[in-house]
Amino acid sequence: MSDWLIALSDAKRSRGADQWAIETVGIASLTLIEAAAAGLADYVDRYIPEGLIVVVCGGGNNGGDGYAAARILRANGRAVRVLQAGDPERLSDDARAQLSLLVGEPPITFGGELIAGASVVVDALLGTGFRDKPRGEVAKAIEAIADCGLPVVAVDVPSGVDASTGEIQGAAVSAQMTVTFNCDKPGLHINPGRAHAGAVRVVDIGIPAGAPLAEATVGLIIDAPLIALLPRRGADSNKFTSGHLYVAAGCRGLTGAAVLASTGAMRAGAGYVTACVPASQQPLVASHLVEVMQIALADDDGHHCRKGAEQVLDKVAEREGAVLLGPGLGSSKGARAFARELAVSVKAPLVIDADGLNAFAGDPEALAKRKRPTVLTPHEGELARLLGCSVEDVSERRLKQVRAAAKAATAIVILKGVDTLICNPDGLVAVSPGATPGLATAGTGDVLGGIVGALLARGADPFVAAAAAVRLHARAAGLAADSLGTEGIVASDVVAALPLAWT
Repeated sequence: MSDWLIALSDAKRSRGADQWAIETVGIASLTLIEAAAAGLADYVDRYIPEGLIVVVCGGGNNGGDGYAAARILRANGRAVRVLQAGDPERLSDDARAQLSLLVGEPPITFGGELIAGASVVVDALLGTGFRDKPRGEVAKAIEAIADCGLPVVAVDVPSGVDASTGEIQGAAVSAQMTVTFNCDKPGLHINPGRAHAGAVRVVDIGIPAGAPLAEATVGLIIDAPLIALLPRRGADSNKFTSGHLYVAAGCRGLTGAAVLASTGAMRAGAGYVTACVPASQQPLVASHLVEVMQIALADDDGHHCRKGAEQVLDKVAEREGAVLLGPGLGSSKGARAFARELAVSVKAPLVIDADGLNAFAGDPEALAKRKRPTVLTPHEGELARLLGCSVEDVSERRLKQVRAAAKAATAIVILKGVDTLICNPDGLVAVSPGATPGLATAGTGDVLGGIVGALLARGADPFVAAAAAVRLHARAAGLAADSLGTEGIVASDVVAALPLAWT
């Protein structure tokens, strides 16, 4: 895994690390639980320093962590009520061992009313190995915790959330804080799980380095090392060595998308940008783009048509550069023919966004024929159309669907969102640590397409370019919000802040 990614450990890798520590290194499982429980108790004690703590325990090792933390908190003088959900006769060995060490009031069979009066609820019901729909008494306990309206601290992962994927199949706890052990987990950073995790804290439980683990396939982006990999302008740089991007975009009524994508590319460092727009719209675009060249393409009543694709292909053949296809392209029959012809035929790195993606609805495999790097930048609706599934299928299974699209198209796919996912065709996924409300405005997606295109044109590795574009985009929006306030930011404010986002 790249050094600009923090490896996120799925359930299989987490189990492997535990087993190696226990079976090879010789660390007792109860020692690991004690370390986990001590870290958990410390976070709970600091988060809610007074009042009743209710710890709700399941029957597995997650429940064992809860019993151990309850014992430590009581020893520290805290008032703790322990509730037990599920069959007490079916505890795991470690949970049973920790229950036997509990002092003070014994566990009470779970009842929702027993949460009343608490200052904080500790969710120790289901752990990282859970990958199903909660059932029985445990499901009832999860629903009661989810509805209690009290601060909740989840143990390792909020119950009901798949720690490996973030998927939720039934009821799930919504926590204000999740205290996870040894390594961070993908499901705490990928929606819908991300929305249930709250603030994530990782506790070192004493597993030494060196566990023989499979390569991690999901990682959390670290901004500084990533952005340091990008090409920079030097004293001997010129407009062509700084990268040439063709922006095939815009139609009647949607020329703003072409303007934003082009200016975003310039502010992301492209030395030369050419906007390729229908001839009737070119004067309007030119009035907004002082530094950007334009090509007036064959025009079908203000819209693109297939003949225009031939013109762009000829220009790229004359002077090589990357291509951004799609912002404001429109959904006319001619625009779709333009997009399909250009995408399949152009021999250059390619970014496809918006209506360019919609031209391949239900047919991502058509893009797999390309020989040069391809980056797709869909939101959930666009990815659903591309894959021929529902938006709900994408929103509920973001990790699975972004991998499906990347594999089908043999492309890097940026699935936009607060947890933006960047996936390469081999299934490696980089997760953005979070966006900003400053991006919640029309046109910011066009800006992102321009940034990706600029970085590709400058020669950055395609996966690095995609991930770095996501972070520069978010950082610029954050800077704009810091300067102007979140409300009222527009996409051009994000463009203006881009040069500062590199530092």
